[in-house]
Amino acid sequence: MQIDRHLILRLENLARLQLSEEERDLMLHDLNEILEMVEKLNELDTENVEPLIYLSNQSQQLRSDEVKGQVTTEEALKNAP
Repeated sequence: MQIDRHLILRLENLARLQLSEEERDLMLHDLNEILEMVEKLNELDTENVEPLIYLSNQSQQLRSDEVKGQVTTEEALKNAP
């Protein structure tokens, strides 16, 4: 897939951006480079590779949900303008 000037103009309109010609050229170049890198990843043989769901097998340690150090309404309102 190749990104062309028409797509850049469409993206600019959808994102409500106003790019200069120089910025459009740079965006066109950068996005095409990114797509080339992604296409290289598609060339890799991943048939026998197990999908990575989590980076670690350790379970996440969560703290207990306890109320600590409450601020009264009066104390909170002292900080208001």
